[in-house]
This record gives sequence, C-alpha cells and structure tokens, in this order.
Amino acid sequence: MAALAQSGRRPMNVLLIMADDMNNSLGCYGHPLVKTPNLDALAARGVRFDRAYCQFPLCGPSRASMHTGLRPDVTRVLDNNVDFRDHIPNAVTMPQLFKNSGYFTARTGKMYHMNVPNEVGTPRFQDPPSWTHDHSPQGLELKTEGEGLRTNPMPYIVAKDARGQADENAADEAISVLEKHRNEPFFLGCGLIRPHLPFVAPGKYFDMYPAGKMDLRVNPPDDLDDIPAAHKAIRANQWNHQKMSPERQRMALQGYYASTSFMDYEAGRVMDALQRLNLADRTVVVFVGDHGWNLGEHTRWMKMSLFEESARVPLLVAAPGMKGNGKGSRALVEMVDIYGTTAELAGLKPPADYQGTSMVPLLQSPERRWKSGAFTQIQFQGEIVGRSIRTDRYRYMKWEGHGDGEELYDHQTDAHEFTNLAGKPEHAATLGKLRGALKAGWQSARPTV
Repeated sequence: MAALAQSGRRPMNVLLIMADDMNNSLGCYGHPLVKTPNLDALAARGVRFDRAYCQFPLCGPSRASMHTGLRPDVTRVLDNNVDFRDHIPNAVTMPQLFKNSGYFTARTGKMYHMNVPNEVGTPRFQDPPSWTHDHSPQGLELKTEGEGLRTNPMPYIVAKDARGQADENAADEAISVLEKHRNEPFFLGCGLIRPHLPFVAPGKYFDMYPAGKMDLRVNPPDDLDDIPAAHKAIRANQWNHQKMSPERQRMALQGYYASTSFMDYEAGRVMDALQRLNLADRTVVVFVGDHGWNLGEHTRWMKMSLFEESARVPLLVAAPGMKGNGKGSRALVEMVDIYGTTAELAGLKPPADYQGTSMVPLLQSPERRWKSGAFTQIQFQGEIVGRSIRTDRYRYMKWEGHGDGEELYDHQTDAHEFTNLAGKPEHAATLGKLRGALKAGWQSARPTV
C-alpha cells in the first residue's frame, strides 16, 4: 500500500465471484439454451477465457489450489474436508496477501470448501486468516418450500422465490460490504453455491427450460470400451447415467440450467452494485467456477473425472483499462493463475513459491501465444491417481492404480473425447511426446512473457 500511495495511484479493488460445480454451460460460451445475461455482459466488457482448467476436479482441492497459488501436490489437499493449513500452515493466500497489504478483505458464501447442502451457513474450512470480514450466509437448501424431488441422484426444488436461499443472502451481504467499504481498497469474495446440488431456484428459472425440450447427450454405444478401468472406477456410480431414465435426465438438465440462471441473477445483483456505487472503473471482476461438471457426456454425471467437461471451467476477467476487453482468448490458462493476475493488477507480488502465471499479458493481448500445457490431476480413495495435460491439440491422461492405463484424445478431430488413441501405433510418437510433457510438469509449460 505504501508503494501505491507514493505512486499516486488509487489501489485497484477485486471482486471475485465463484460458482459451485459450474461447467461452461453459459450464454457467453455459446450454449444454445442457457440464459446468463449478467455474465454475458461481464464477458462483453472483459476477457473470456475459452480454455481455462482447474487443477483438481473437486471443490476442496481446486479451491485450495486457487487461493494458495500452489498445486495440489504442494497443498496436499487431495480430497474434500481437508484444511490446507494442516500441511502448509504459513501459506499466504490470495485474499490474505491483499489483507496484509492494507486491503479490507471480505468473504460472503463459499470461498474454500464447504459441504453442500449440510454445511451451508457454517464457517468450516473458510480460513479466517484470509479475511477481515467473514460471513457464512444461511440457506434453506432441501428445506425450501416448493415442489420437486428431494432424493438422489439429482434432487431439485422449484422455489416460490429467492428468499431464504444462500446465494440471495450472499449477494445481499456482498452488496452491504460494497456500500460500507466503497471508500477503501477491498478484496471481496462472493461464493455462490448454485448450480451445486440440490438444484434449487425460483420457479421462473425452471420455466425457462421445459424438461421435455431438453436434448440429452448422445454418446457412441462403445464409448466406454476404450476407457481404462482406473478411470471408470472413480465414483463408479456416476457412469451409466446413474441409472436415471431419460425423463429423469431431462429433469436434471432442467434443474442444472435453472440453477445456473438463478446464480447469474445473484451475480448480476452484486455487479450492478459496483456500477451504482461508481466502483466499476477501479474494480477487477473475476468470475470462475471451481471445476467442471459432466451432464451425461460419456454417460457420466457430476465431477471427479479428467474429461474436458470436468476439468474445464468458465473464467471471465474484466480489468479496467485492458486492451483485450470484449474479446475471447484461446490461450491455455489455469485456476492457479488467478492469484498472480489479481496481485499484479493491484500492484502486489505473490509469494516466492507461487506456482501460477499472471494472465495480465493476455488481458492486453488475448490472442498471444501462451502456455504449452494445462495440468489437472485426481486422486480417489488413495488408490487411483490420474494426471492429465491439455495442450493446444491434445489431452493426455496417465492412470496409476486399479489397472493403470493411458488416454489420448485429439481435439482437432474429436472434441468430445470419444476415441482413445493411446493404443494405436500410428500415434506412438505423439504419445511419447505428451508423456514427456506431463512428466516435465508445469514449469516446462510456462510461457515466455
């Protein structure tokens, strides 16, 4: 803060909005049905990253990695319900860096891991050292009044209105923080829990997506034949559509899309407050999902796979004064890069052990060459370990445990990852190259800035 004061520049604020279990089913990413006008408007004034990837397709590990700027092998958060400070007690998180630099840092909602729905409204795992103001909004979840189905695998409730929902309360608190602290530099984390199960949203959002009109995913009949046993053993009940009938699958799509539009509405309320309070021209806005979510691709639902739909996340960054605003970027970026980006935009430096790369050059020139690979990993029950590298053209996965195995997909000809090329002799050279890139790790994939 002293350096900023001496430079005469007013500190840049940060608003970080996180959605839970959010894949790229958003209007700004070209989804033909989903209506997300507020996030679409954010994309139109910022940079939309079309190939952004999480470091671990599960809430706890992904969020710990993003907030610490460290990869899962360092945080040692390889499952939910693990506190990263048990392993790296002196880590300086992204909001903590701002707090230590004189910013007012506030959390409202789910920023680190939180079991949904059972721990909604509790502060567990939300890391008090990160925040000046720490708020866990209550939410009715499965106690919401309304029609629906309250049992697994895809419970949903059609609510009368938004009252009593955690995301409504989180947005209310975020707006209150902005109003009270608009005259001081702030880092505000607004954690929205939709579209995480149970799918709860006011009826008007369900009305946008009649279940009978939902198109189910079409997978080749032999799609699972070339997937290694290790991959198929991870949450084995999530394959084969979780035994849901086609009708139930359509209802699940309806619930997911309705919850997404409801989340967009609450995010929009917070962003509208920035405009109303004349804060938009000095506030960096970041929107990100904590990991992707399968919606029937490969007959799989939910998270915890290394397929594109589970590893890829939506990422929108709007920073005042950037030349790339209003454009899309196909650069390979990772959630671990968010820490360095917000820090640089605010004139701060992340810790020396930071393992990401600031995306600020991409905010200026979204089309520039960038990383050669993005890395995602997974671990299940301590027995199965999967590691993946996504390059410009390919996704390669290496599995250890439960039979081991490899997967190789060519996104130039197979964007849905239906054909595993790992066992085909004509792709041996590519396979060898990607094995080496995965082993070399993230350091070797960094761009020359």
